[in-house]
Amino acid sequence: MGGNGESMDGNGEISKVTWRIDDFSSIKKEQRLSSENFTVDGNKWGIVMYPKGNKVGDISIYLGVADSATLPSGWTRFVQFGFVIVDQIDRTNSIAEFAMHEFNAMELNSGFDSFIGIGELEDPKRGYLLNDACLVEAYIFIDWTEDLISHELILEAGSDKHEAKETDSVKTAINNQTIVKTKPVEPAEPTEEDIKTFFTSLESELSSSVTHFSKEEAKEALAKLDEALNMTPLNFYDSGKFSSLEKAFKILAGFDCSSTTLTIEQKNELLAMEESLKELADRAAKAVEDKSQLAEKESIKLNITRNLDGNVIRYKEVESDVKQVEQKLVALLAERKGIFTSSKEMKMELEALGKEWAAYEANAKAAEEEEKTVEAGWGRMKDFISSIKGKL
Repeated sequence: MGGNGESMDGNGEISKVTWRIDDFSSIKKEQRLSSENFTVDGNKWGIVMYPKGNKVGDISIYLGVADSATLPSGWTRFVQFGFVIVDQIDRTNSIAEFAMHEFNAMELNSGFDSFIGIGELEDPKRGYLLNDACLVEAYIFIDWTEDLISHELILEAGSDKHEAKETDSVKTAINNQTIVKTKPVEPAEPTEEDIKTFFTSLESELSSSVTHFSKEEAKEALAKLDEALNMTPLNFYDSGKFSSLEKAFKILAGFDCSSTTLTIEQKNELLAMEESLKELADRAAKAVEDKSQLAEKESIKLNITRNLDGNVIRYKEVESDVKQVEQKLVALLAERKGIFTSSKEMKMELEALGKEWAAYEANAKAAEEEEKTVEAGWGRMKDFISSIKGKL
């Protein structure tokens, strides 16, 4: 990304640079954008932004020292700075944050991990993205005066309402700069000089932070280590004494072996033992655990085998019962079929009777009348015979 690249010498003024980021929608997730370097009071700076967030769900933006490779050892730089993401429709809705920070070789960047939510930035009702462009303003003042840059100051800096402000020690007028259109590019790789300067400074800071211990303290630490090694790895693991050795290893790390016959290689090997000691104890405990698992698994295996034997016996019993049930089922199915067949035949016979029933009823009624006629004729014949029996 680019700024205007011009020198913005302060001369008691807060310096402002505007960074225009075009084609904002084309920026990829986790892409890092960097502005071109710009100068304030002879110091080079740059702006770094993560438009999709630096491992957070918000826009991240930082001010960075751009000329650290050329600075002397032990340098520091105190700065008051602020950022604005401009609402290009209504500036009063712009998002502004400010901070103070002392930069050094270990802290080359400072700013805001969560400056504005991505959803809020992309809200079409706001003017943070106009014609797919985002405007970022940076306000920088190299001074120890507290609260020189304020939220109101940087919000009003681009409006007609802004007027220069005065303090007892410094004129705080804004040194406005022109907007420069830029396009996203990947930041340049660090130079060899950058890397060398960083590690030189790191070595110096680490060296100054290390506590040095005496020869007697080193002997005592070594004795504790020897005591631990006289235990078996498993007993050492169970004793829980590893935490007590951490101080011993710290003493050995801070012990200056130049005053003894202990070589640098031997000291390095002692320090490497801290991880090895814990690793070997863990491995010993794991080996015992694996061995004990075999006995546990053998018990489980025996129990499963017994259950399987019982299942085989029961299976045979059930199989026999199934065969008996199957035979009975065959007989029952045959009986059921016979019942069905005979029932079907009887139903057909019943239906046939039903069709002829009216005729049978008519015949029966006629038979009753016939019986009456026959009985009447029979009676007359009987009466006649009775009447002539006395005459013969």
